[in-house]
Amino acid sequence: MRLMLRFLGFLFTLGTIVFLVGIAAAAGMIWHFSKDLPDYTQLQEYEPPVMTRVHAVDGALLAEYARERRLYLPIQAIPKRVINAFISAEDKNFYEHGGLDFTGIARAGLLFVQNIGSSRRPQGASTITQQVAKNFLLTNEVSFDRKIKEALLALKIERTYSKDRILELYLNEIYLGFSAYGVAAASLLYFDKSVNDLTVAEAAYLAALPKAPSQLHPFRQRDRAVERRNYVIDRMVENGYVTAADGEAAKKSPLNVTPRPTGAHIFAGEYFAEEVRREILEKFGEKRLYEGGLSIRTTLDPKLQVVARKAFTDGLVRFDETQGWRGPVTRIDVAGDWGPRLADVRALSDVAPWRLAVVLETADQAARIGLQPGREPGGAVKREREVGILPLDNLKWARPLNGPNKGKAVARTSQVLEPGDVVYVEPVAGKDGQFRLRQIPEISGAMVVMDPVTGRVLALVGGFSFDQSQFDRATQAMRQPGSSIKPLVYAAALDNGYTPSTIVVDAPIEIDQGPGIGVWRPENYSTGKYYGPQTLRFGIEHSRNVMTVRLAQDIGMPLIAEYTKRFGVYDHMPPYLSYALGAGETTVMRMVTAYSMVANGGRRITPTLIDRIQDRTGKTVYKHDQRECRGCDADAWQNQPEPGLIDRREQVLDPMTAYQITSIMEGVVLRGTGNAVAAVGKPVAGKTGTTNDEKDVWFVGFTPELAVGVYLGYDKPRHIGRGASGGHMAAPIVRDFLKVALADKAPVPFRVPPGIKLIRIDAASGTRAGPGTTKAILEAYKPGTAPAESTAYAGTLGPDGQPLGVTPEVDRAVRTGTGGLY
Repeated sequence: MRLMLRFLGFLFTLGTIVFLVGIAAAAGMIWHFSKDLPDYTQLQEYEPPVMTRVHAVDGALLAEYARERRLYLPIQAIPKRVINAFISAEDKNFYEHGGLDFTGIARAGLLFVQNIGSSRRPQGASTITQQVAKNFLLTNEVSFDRKIKEALLALKIERTYSKDRILELYLNEIYLGFSAYGVAAASLLYFDKSVNDLTVAEAAYLAALPKAPSQLHPFRQRDRAVERRNYVIDRMVENGYVTAADGEAAKKSPLNVTPRPTGAHIFAGEYFAEEVRREILEKFGEKRLYEGGLSIRTTLDPKLQVVARKAFTDGLVRFDETQGWRGPVTRIDVAGDWGPRLADVRALSDVAPWRLAVVLETADQAARIGLQPGREPGGAVKREREVGILPLDNLKWARPLNGPNKGKAVARTSQVLEPGDVVYVEPVAGKDGQFRLRQIPEISGAMVVMDPVTGRVLALVGGFSFDQSQFDRATQAMRQPGSSIKPLVYAAALDNGYTPSTIVVDAPIEIDQGPGIGVWRPENYSTGKYYGPQTLRFGIEHSRNVMTVRLAQDIGMPLIAEYTKRFGVYDHMPPYLSYALGAGETTVMRMVTAYSMVANGGRRITPTLIDRIQDRTGKTVYKHDQRECRGCDADAWQNQPEPGLIDRREQVLDPMTAYQITSIMEGVVLRGTGNAVAAVGKPVAGKTGTTNDEKDVWFVGFTPELAVGVYLGYDKPRHIGRGASGGHMAAPIVRDFLKVALADKAPVPFRVPPGIKLIRIDAASGTRAGPGTTKAILEAYKPGTAPAESTAYAGTLGPDGQPLGVTPEVDRAVRTGTGGLY
């Protein structure tokens, strides 16, 4: 008995020693690993990389920019269904344990012992808290050292932070495939919906992904993905988060993943979105653009953008089809199943409703075509094959440019197409199965639509297709504006003593440019046609080059250069007379901005694509509108005056001069080179432009609500075609746009500033209109500049034998011929 007691005492002593040694070893190990632990308190201020989101003026999403596609959501904004799915999949005891799940650790340890000698990866028993420690503070190294540090950090994190904070960090940090970090971004990228709209099955699939997103790909490993999703649903039922009936229904639902597009989210908004991206990159830098979680509210009006793009591309296509058919995109073999071969041909993604098609067979009056099949989300070509008809009437424009049928009128489809030709087609509205032949235009250009009061860019088209060329011709293409610069030349004259009825002679002129340069003989667009003494108004309305040169010579090119700089058209304009005819280079954006300053009464504006930028906390870090609002910060109304906006923008042009030039440009639309725009049926002012050798054509104009500019030309400048002009090519695009954009708006006249006098004038002579005047117009004059009531000159008689009333300018022109200005 004594021996037994001594043995038990020995065992107790040994156990105590082992226990104390174990405690000491554990303490030593904890001390050893604790001294190198990362600072877990940084989780309190953690700000993960969050994607920048760009929105249109109506709140619609335009674009997203990120290296890690993440939207950070506070735990209160994450629905319980999603939380329960992740807890069921990853850590069902999350709310009970203190950071470590000892049951899970024991199970993982047993499996590790069983797998000794095999190549199997050890099974983890990590809690959500441990995953937070690993993802935020440690590496993915598989080792006991890392697991011990992970466990120690988990215990410390649990003592420092609430369960909700830990779960918030986890659900916003985890990688879930498809470039998505966090549940909010994953919900958008997998299902194109908010986390609040996820079904049980969808939430369960997202919760299945953290362990191995690439091995649960919804298309390449679909069966495995569904199996793992259903496992999570079973755990949700087991834990009481979902009823058995709802769980069974969720397991039977298909895995309908609809990947969200990662480009521009508004059709036709690609050029605009890219311009915004470049501006943000310049303002805030690359890190803040791709990681800063900026919220950008742009000026883009999606409805106007779609209308502008359609009017612009229709104009390009309209001209291009007059040039004839250049041939198919490529050719393929149509024997057997042509679908996969056609699917491999790259189609422009932003030219809807155009589609690629292959010619299957041709007949005299029609061709049968097969349309490019779509692809499944996983990349496989869809099995359905669509066919259609291309009637002869819908390809008669396509006169061949080469071959035996070159230039001939199209009488049979075989003159244009052969089986195997891959071409673009467009469905014919109201005629199912019928299509029209299309081709990508060679000519390009740009279009800008702006609010003339604020400078906000409402729509921007930088070319025919962003997918074809990302070069933004609205802001990056430097082109000669041609005669569209003339209103600024005439504005300088009107600001310095001239009136709209001042007479300038339209007659040949020679200018000696000095030794080595020679004599310059400017000509009007209609070579050899001159009209003699004419008013300034006539000079703009009919775009008379010689009159403009005489005017520029008289007022001086330094003054004109100062005005073009003031309006932002050129930064530094050489004092050459040819620049008064638009020989310098500028952009569509600059020209529309300059015209907007005329439209708004002469106030300087800065063009902008961005209204406001907020940081990730909602603080406004940039705002375009810098006007002061007095009285806007009142807490309540106490009979004080209503708030008022204080506009301190610079006045770059006399408001009366601005109205005079506006009135003259309204005449360009009503009677002059821009007459195509008169079909809008509402007040429009504008000016056409055509450069030397007809390389570029322009129309820039405005209404009281909108300023619009269009230029067309080849990217590598070359002759567009005989007779090409801004009035025939660019103006119709603006007309088509304004007809739709202003369709539901009442006509608004241009505002007449105080001091302007409107007087009936004979349009031909610039004198006051009399009872017998057949072509009378209302002309705008500044105080004291209106023509005299009548001035009779001896020997100057009208058709009735009575003295004819003329202005001194007309008399001087008649008496002195073409010397000097006159």
